[in-house]
Amino acid sequence: MLQIHNTLTRNKEALRPVEPGHVRMYVCGMTVYDFCHLGHARMLVGFDIVQRWLRASGYRVTYVRNITDIDDKIIRRAVETGRRLGEVTSFFIDAMHADERALGVQSPDHEPRATEHVGDMLDIISRLEEKDLAYRTEDGDVNYSVRGFPGYGKLSGKSLDDLRAGERVAVTSGKRDPLDFVLWKAAKDEEPEESKWDSDYGRGRPGWHIECSAMSKALLGLPLDIHGGGPDLKFPHHENEIAQTEGAFGGSLASIWMHCGPLMVDADKMSKSLGNFLRIRSAIAAEGEPSDSVADYAVNPREAEMLRFFIVRNHYRSVQNYAADNLIDAQHALDRLYQALANVPPQEVEIDWEAPYCREFRDAMNDDFNSAGAVAVLFELAGEANRTKSSQVSGLLKALGGVLGLLQNDPLVYLRSPTRYLGQGAAETELSAEQIEALIQARSDAKQQRDFAEADRIRDTLQAAGVELEDRPGGVTQWRRA
Repeated sequence: MLQIHNTLTRNKEALRPVEPGHVRMYVCGMTVYDFCHLGHARMLVGFDIVQRWLRASGYRVTYVRNITDIDDKIIRRAVETGRRLGEVTSFFIDAMHADERALGVQSPDHEPRATEHVGDMLDIISRLEEKDLAYRTEDGDVNYSVRGFPGYGKLSGKSLDDLRAGERVAVTSGKRDPLDFVLWKAAKDEEPEESKWDSDYGRGRPGWHIECSAMSKALLGLPLDIHGGGPDLKFPHHENEIAQTEGAFGGSLASIWMHCGPLMVDADKMSKSLGNFLRIRSAIAAEGEPSDSVADYAVNPREAEMLRFFIVRNHYRSVQNYAADNLIDAQHALDRLYQALANVPPQEVEIDWEAPYCREFRDAMNDDFNSAGAVAVLFELAGEANRTKSSQVSGLLKALGGVLGLLQNDPLVYLRSPTRYLGQGAAETELSAEQIEALIQARSDAKQQRDFAEADRIRDTLQAAGVELEDRPGGVTQWRRA
């Protein structure tokens, strides 16, 4: 049975859906005011693996990942650029979807936007007010009374006495307690009209935390089987979700809470101030980072899959370090798997989960989605395929790789795509595919004319450009970028 580490209980627990055979999963998504960064890639790929394995295990899955399309940062971006809120959010939603496609992330079943559920949010606020868990302030805001909810802090393990507010609260803020958080923000004159909704509390807009309580209940009901998100959401966002939902409706918000681990850059937390902030598109675009004026972009397929592989080969709860040596190692490792598929063309096979390699793969994934253990099985299969030249074995390698969203590209197309991550550093010269093919033909001609010195010179030229050749029977030469 699938065992999942539950952040709430700090233990692994068996997945027991409320409705047998049907898993209802909600994951907190993006606030769409900027391009997605590498930390978002970790979350997107991590929960993509979760939903893929649930489906491969025979569950019916309803996967909801929301979009925050009303927020202070979105309003600020709209004002700075002179665009309407909808223009800003639509552009960055399109950019997010481009990143997802590039990383092989499947679309969720539902992708609700916060602006579509303001009525649901107001209903929850009203319920909280009736239960004395929400109060109005003189400045028109509505706040949640944290000390009125006995279970506050159970997810993060923080007690009320230990908690500290993120900022010093001004006397005029209207908060009764520094830990209280806003449910409804009163409209400000300088904010655009499209950021304001009518309510019993006056014109305004919802706070950030309330939106997920509303959308998860509206689309999935309570309790959720799985609620997930990035590591930075555990507190205060998810803690506040619990307080809002359970305060309004009783019961529990979710049976199992999942949080992926952080992604570091050169062993430091990613931060613009440290100069190590990197967008997804910067890491995988075909020719450098695309312009800020475009949402979609051309992708380097080898580097895009390498980034996914880099994430998948580590356990989702581990700390990952995006550093040159680790990327080079990931590139070489993924190349070895693709080389096995190129050496032994795979036949289409059905996965038999009781067969030895499949069972080992399944046992790893059933142990809290241990994708690192599952990837180890892929390398075992690659080794056997190379030894036995069995197209059935390489077919199983491709099929199990597909469960993780890997190894579905044409091996030769993949291996001939350029990459910045070379074991010996960047190649001296980058050649196009057409130039490489022309040099290979010239080398073949030289060999036929028994001009072996010229043939060797051409091979050295290709090797200096990061191109490896493999001469096969029948005079066929295959090539790949190193």
